[in-house]
Amino acid sequence: MTDPSHPDSDGLLGSPAARYRMLRLIRSFEELALGLVKSGAIIGGIHPYIGQEAVAVGVCAALRPQDRITSTHRGHGHVLAKGAAPDRLLAELLGRTAGLNKGRGGSMHAADFSLGILGANGMVGAGVPIAVGAAWSARQAGEDRVAVAFFGDGALNQGVLLESFNLAAMWQLPVLFVCENNGYATTLPAATAVAGSAGGRAAAFGIPAAEVDGMDTEAVRAAAAAAVERAAGGGGPGFLECRTYRFEGHHTMERLMKLRYRTPEEIADWRRLDPLPRAAALLPHGLAAQLDTSVAEQLAVAEQFALASDHPHPEGASDHLYADGMRPRAGSTA
Repeated sequence: MTDPSHPDSDGLLGSPAARYRMLRLIRSFEELALGLVKSGAIIGGIHPYIGQEAVAVGVCAALRPQDRITSTHRGHGHVLAKGAAPDRLLAELLGRTAGLNKGRGGSMHAADFSLGILGANGMVGAGVPIAVGAAWSARQAGEDRVAVAFFGDGALNQGVLLESFNLAAMWQLPVLFVCENNGYATTLPAATAVAGSAGGRAAAFGIPAAEVDGMDTEAVRAAAAAAVERAAGGGGPGFLECRTYRFEGHHTMERLMKLRYRTPEEIADWRRLDPLPRAAALLPHGLAAQLDTSVAEQLAVAEQFALASDHPHPEGASDHLYADGMRPRAGSTA
């Protein structure tokens, strides 16, 4: 019998309880990070993922351990849902050597290749061609892997996205494009910036496209599972538009700037669709509270670990900037 309070008791995201726990972990992690930004422990701020957790959890629940993802500037949820250790991700945000990338990636560039996390990315849409390259690499190597590219509605007008669609469709690559449409590119409403539709862009390249309620974890999981199964079976790329919403600002700096591009009524309407209580409603009575306690305990330990971790030494500032020599591929005559 499995322990539902343990993060790996059903496989990472193999049950409604495990998926709820991950939703809570992401939400509480972001709330903890917001507090550390406010205290000055996290320098430079973060792009909070609060409100959008169902997309990361739903998609990653449909993935296999060997599958890969690329993420965005708002990437903590994706990284955690794919299996990254919260303590090491938090240490990364704090710029400590115990972080996923020794404190050098920070909030917007966290990666863990061992888990198939090819990196968050601070440039809008820049993770998409990386995922296409990962899918092509898997095809060339004869590996059974699917790559997933997360991106926001702000990336829909980036040329590299359309180039990626074209290559993925022409070569029928095992890649899933996931658009997290939260309605805003920073403060610009998507409705005023995107002609046509998100799915229409993919459909123009012959890529099957679906729109899904991005506040419903199970709906996202079902749609992603169908697309991943098709891609893994040789059916080519897929596209999901997940309609979602961020409850916090685009960036923590927004609290100081006091921007007024959303009404309180709009935010309240979306908060009624909060994915956490929707997921909790699928669990036996009392289990959500038990899982909440388990997450709180885990993050308390993670915070202690991260804050106790070492700062990097200045003399190592130039480490990892340059390759240590060209290494030819096996069989190369170079």
